[in-house]
Amino acid sequence: MERICRGLTAERINPVPEARELLHSNLHEVFSERDPDRRRAAIGRTYTEDVMFIDPDGEFVGWQALSDQAQKLLDGLLAGYVFEEDGPSYAVADTAALAWRIGPPGKPIARGLDVLTIRDGRVSAVRTLIAPEPDA
Repeated sequence: MERICRGLTAERINPVPEARELLHSNLHEVFSERDPDRRRAAIGRTYTEDVMFIDPDGEFVGWQALSDQAQKLLDGLLAGYVFEEDGPSYAVADTAALAWRIGPPGKPIARGLDVLTIRDGRVSAVRTLIAPEPDA
């Protein structure tokens, strides 16, 4: 462990600001955004035109397909359900990850992890892994 810690510099410990911004935009400005015009503007700033979105429902390519999947998800949520970050973000040169939870504020019904592939300052792929909350 000591050897691992010695190799970490402040630059390597702190995710690239660009990656943090992309993680934030993906969760809060796209998948949490109910206004289609604001969501489309965030998609144009955040993703490559050929972005691939992969989740348990399949693989979807392009801005419109990604927006359609975000809208489908939002349409299925109960009123008052929100996405919340669920831990720190992680990033290296071309990959970033952020855990999230969804449900009433502070009472998640499900958790997930978004893993982003970054190309030329934008997200070229989003892989969403979902882990439902265990029954209480």
